[in-house]
Amino acid sequence: MENFIFQNPTKLVFGKGQIARLSELIPAGVHLMITYGGGSVTKNGVYEQVQDALKGRQYVEFWGIEPNPHVETLRKAIELGKEKNIDFLLAVGGGSVLDGTKLVAAGICSDTDAWDIVLSGYAQKQIPFASVMTVPATGSEMNGGAVITRRETDEKYAFGGDYPQFSILDPEVTYSLSKHQIACGLVDAYTHVLEQYLTTPGQSRIMDRWAEGILLSVKEISLKIIENQHNYDLMADYMLAATLALNDFIRMGITQDWTTHMIGHELTALHGLTHGHTLAIVMPGTMRVLKEQKKAKLLQYGERIFNITEGSENERIEKAIDATETFFRSLGLTTRLSENGIGDETIETIAKRFNDRGVAFGENQNVTGDVAREILVSRK
Repeated sequence: MENFIFQNPTKLVFGKGQIARLSELIPAGVHLMITYGGGSVTKNGVYEQVQDALKGRQYVEFWGIEPNPHVETLRKAIELGKEKNIDFLLAVGGGSVLDGTKLVAAGICSDTDAWDIVLSGYAQKQIPFASVMTVPATGSEMNGGAVITRRETDEKYAFGGDYPQFSILDPEVTYSLSKHQIACGLVDAYTHVLEQYLTTPGQSRIMDRWAEGILLSVKEISLKIIENQHNYDLMADYMLAATLALNDFIRMGITQDWTTHMIGHELTALHGLTHGHTLAIVMPGTMRVLKEQKKAKLLQYGERIFNITEGSENERIEKAIDATETFFRSLGLTTRLSENGIGDETIETIAKRFNDRGVAFGENQNVTGDVAREILVSRK
């Protein structure tokens, strides 16, 4: 296990009715701006709950942060925040609203253009922010990361910074999500774990078992949720699994991959596919193309998650990859580029972007544009 320093400062406020605690969680006297997406919170009761909780408080609202938040929109929120002297932000919505709010928090206290903050990779300063999470998927509610899209150039990049001061997670607000949103969220959480788990063997029994617990839980509840998304206990497990998958708890002292996410970001930027959906397409290809370097962990994964114990090592690995793709498809998602009208032109664009940037992803930092091309070709 590698050396590490661990600290997660986010206060997690979990359970039904917890939105009512906003007034005690947000400090008195702040200049507050609440950020929203396209308006779904006005249909599922969340907006009314936020209004009730903050009755008597003064605040500004900013609406319209997109799925895969656009820097062009976030610049407008930054401008409004500066104009109103905002010093505390509350994101109400899914991971994209919170990701965008993290950039707004950086832009309000900086003279640097928002996209340049993203390209720098890290926000040096941010005003405090918090969240009411309505779509379990990204884990943004308890980590310092965010991913932003630039629509002008169809680019999508991640950056890091502060963690939310608190995040409210009420499983009841997930009841109104579409089956596609839930499927994508489940795959996002599952793949977050795989990006940290399917790497170097023998690093930490604790991290392995913790990761496997999340994988097994997501796999166990997924079809039950698709059939009945009004089961509180199931949705609570789903919501918490999405948070635990990417709040630093399962990556202490271990190597990480993130190849699948980096390729997936490009598919979203170029074609607008939902993030979780891109992961369902790419992950089986990453596993297959990199199966030699991931051999030991793939065998462990196959045995512990899918009970695959018979056959040669190569046969067991192939069964584990096939079982993963079958799991994704069982949620109603397509898993091939051709099923989404994506062909060779996109593959070459992504490979060129990676090579031009000189990037090398993966736990061994050997996934160049040429390897990304191979992964995508395997998913045609």
